[in-house]
Amino acid sequence: GLAFMRSLNKQQQQKALLSPLKNQNNAVAQAYRDNIDLEFAGVNAAELSEAQKQSLLEVVKEYVGNMDDGHAEIKMHEVEAHLENTWFAWVGETADDSVFYYRIQSPVLLIEFDHQRRVAPFHSEKPSRDHIHAVIRTPNGNDYGKDLLRQHIEEHHMTQ
Repeated sequence: GLAFMRSLNKQQQQKALLSPLKNQNNAVAQAYRDNIDLEFAGVNAAELSEAQKQSLLEVVKEYVGNMDDGHAEIKMHEVEAHLENTWFAWVGETADDSVFYYRIQSPVLLIEFDHQRRVAPFHSEKPSRDHIHAVIRTPNGNDYGKDLLRQHIEEHHMTQ
């Protein structure tokens, strides 16, 4: 993620940058956040050069590659099919010792990398490079097993 952010030109970095300040936990799609409605933000892959698109796909492969090979291949085909509607967003600075957050988001993929505050017994007020959360999800994909159909019926079709 850091190498990719650094590879962007100044204009692309400005689009990707949501905030230069990284003073809190930024991940929003962690456990118990099923079906989160998260707007696309940052720089759109459609604005990247072919080399930059390939670099972005390499970052995605770092996460998707943790799946079994067959599943990873299928997922990468999905990601590539939606590459023009994939977004890269960044929070923080880009120095070697910086803490940062980044998100890669498309209709078929949501990746978050977040340097977070340390917890007990080494609690810290600010995010730390030694406490990282990384999440890969399928947007609205029922990947935590929530009963989305039941939720929809209860929210939109139940009469009182």
